[in-house]
Amino acid sequence: MQTDRTLLAASVGLCAVIGIWGVIDPASLLTTAKEIVDQYFISRGWFVMLSVTTMLLFCGWLAFSRFGDIRLGDDTDRPEYSTPTWIAMLFAAGMGVGLLFWAVAEPLTHFYVISEAVPDAIAAEQALLATNFNWGIHAWAIYGTTALAIAYFSYRRGTPMLVSAPLKNLFPGERWATAIGWISDFMAIAAIAIGVGGSVAMGVYQVADGLTVLGGGQTTQTWLLWAVFAVMVLAYIPPLLVDLGSGMAKLSNIAMLTAIALVAYTIVLGPTEYLMNSVVSGIGVYVADVLPRGLQTFTFFGTEANQWFRDWTLTYMVWWIAWGPFVGVFIARISRGRTIREFVLGVLLGPTLFSTIWFGAFGGVGLYETLNGTGELLAMTQTNVERMTFALLDRLPFAFLTTLATVIAAFLFIVTSVVSAAFVLGMFSSGGDQNPSTKVRLIWGGLIGMLGAAMILSGSAQAMKTLIALGALPFVFITVMLLACLIRALMLDARKEAGHAAG
Repeated sequence: MQTDRTLLAASVGLCAVIGIWGVIDPASLLTTAKEIVDQYFISRGWFVMLSVTTMLLFCGWLAFSRFGDIRLGDDTDRPEYSTPTWIAMLFAAGMGVGLLFWAVAEPLTHFYVISEAVPDAIAAEQALLATNFNWGIHAWAIYGTTALAIAYFSYRRGTPMLVSAPLKNLFPGERWATAIGWISDFMAIAAIAIGVGGSVAMGVYQVADGLTVLGGGQTTQTWLLWAVFAVMVLAYIPPLLVDLGSGMAKLSNIAMLTAIALVAYTIVLGPTEYLMNSVVSGIGVYVADVLPRGLQTFTFFGTEANQWFRDWTLTYMVWWIAWGPFVGVFIARISRGRTIREFVLGVLLGPTLFSTIWFGAFGGVGLYETLNGTGELLAMTQTNVERMTFALLDRLPFAFLTTLATVIAAFLFIVTSVVSAAFVLGMFSSGGDQNPSTKVRLIWGGLIGMLGAAMILSGSAQAMKTLIALGALPFVFITVMLLACLIRALMLDARKEAGHAAG
């Protein structure tokens, strides 16, 4: 396929400008990003929540409708991967290092805010609900809708795996469709690059902090932060020189198995009864409140609650939208042969269940210590968010081994994410070529590194989230467009098949 040189130049140029700006003057970039994101959330927060909830309801309807029997591929195709392997792969791609970073920090941060207004017991329950919501089925509905649109058009209509493909396929030769398609690919590239750059920064902070803990230090030195960043860049360059193959899948599986072992270890060696109650209660409250929460905008709760909602839930929703095209293409590539019903139920339910168990365990330990101990972890939410997962592990047996495992898992998650993202970015900027040139892949690897450096210089996790949200804002409208294209294609193909049957 021919490389779209204009698209490649424009997208590389935009990402380079943001990266250089962030390296030279991070404070200015952060201030500008915050102003834009805050204004968007104030004026369009309702649209984000309505769009995401619509995607979830659509996916649920689709799974149990007559369209659920449609196979992604030829009618004779069957899945390439077993269901457990498939779910593990899409989970590792979709969440990765963020789960390790926020395992304890997010539930306790929510508790810190909510406990100022309600009793501690209710605050603990609501803190877990807020965390489970931010990482749960709505996030996977975003991924699922994007992935399903790309997979359906690619496997059933023979289009390239591009965000623009559905629109161009439905309206061939239309200039407006070509123009909007080009913009869609451009915005997808920006959202992916900035989103993965943020994950690079979070991974660097977590790995550096873990190494500090392993070395017996109290404060992570700046030189160590940049040393970890350099090693991470050196680690993902060699895989970019070869085809994306089974080696990266094996690394993802190792990282995922490590994460499963960590959560099992925490439940077994922590306050087991308390944590199992935390997990089960968390699932129950989440199931009961998930749909109403999807339309909650905290309009009537005051300025502080509204800001909390924007800083967390809205930011997360656009964060998942930023990762949507990257994770969507990845999920589409590993899902050929599955029915739409299998696809939707697997994408929505499998990872969501694991996330609720994950936060019920790690968040449960943090809440247990807060409600029954010294409250040291709660205080740490205000001073050192990066250290919190390791501080929790230090309270359990075999802390050195589990800290080392967390460092390794974080490193593997981020390396595999960058390599996969560089391939997808190369594919998007090369007209859908599933094996973009080494040169293009290296360019994207370098730009992701530069964006990661800009995020590190921003100086805080909240700043990183703001910058990621900035990159994703334009793509909010494109996900809605993909949903509309998928509905139209399903209806057209159903009529066509009905016509053939009648004939």
